[in-house]
Amino acid sequence: MNENDFEKTAEQAAAFQKIWGESLSRMIQTAFTSGPSSPPPELLREIRNGIFQALAKSWDEFMRSPQFLDGMKQWMDQAVSFRKLSNDFMAKVRNEMQAPSREDIDTVMLAVRHMEKRLLDRVDHLAEQLGALNGKFAKRGSKPPAPAAAANPRRAARRRPKGVKP
Repeated sequence: MNENDFEKTAEQAAAFQKIWGESLSRMIQTAFTSGPSSPPPELLREIRNGIFQALAKSWDEFMRSPQFLDGMKQWMDQAVSFRKLSNDFMAKVRNEMQAPSREDIDTVMLAVRHMEKRLLDRVDHLAEQLGALNGKFAKRGSKPPAPAAAANPRRAARRRPKGVKP
C-alpha cells in the first residue's frame, strides 16, 4: 500500500467520522431542546423524531458524498468486469469441451420456432381448404369422397390391428 492510498483512506475515514459526529451532536441537541413543562411521552416522541431526522440527514450526506459515490462506481465496474470474465471463461470451457455455445443454442431454438410457425400456418391453411371443400359438398347434397384407406379395402385390412373386424 503506497502513501497516496493511505492518505486517501485516512481522508475517507475522517469524512465518515465527521458525518457521524455531526449526527450525534444533532441528536443530543434535539433531545434537550424541549421545555420542562412537556410531558415525558412528548419528549420521547421529539427525541425519536430528532434521531430519525438526524440519521436521515447523515445517511443522505454520506450516500451523496464523493467518496461513497466513487466507491459504488468502482464496485459496479468490478461487478461488470467480473461478469464479463466469467462469461468469457465459461465460453472457453464450452469451446474446449466442444459443447455448443449459448449463441448456438439460441440459433437452433430460433430456427425451431420459425419452423413450428411455418408448420402451424400450413396446417391452418389446409384446415381452411378442407372446410371450404366440405362446404362445397354440403351445398351439393353429396358426401365428400372417402379417405384412401376406405376406398381400398385391402389397404384398410392391412392397416387394421389383428382381431378387429370391419
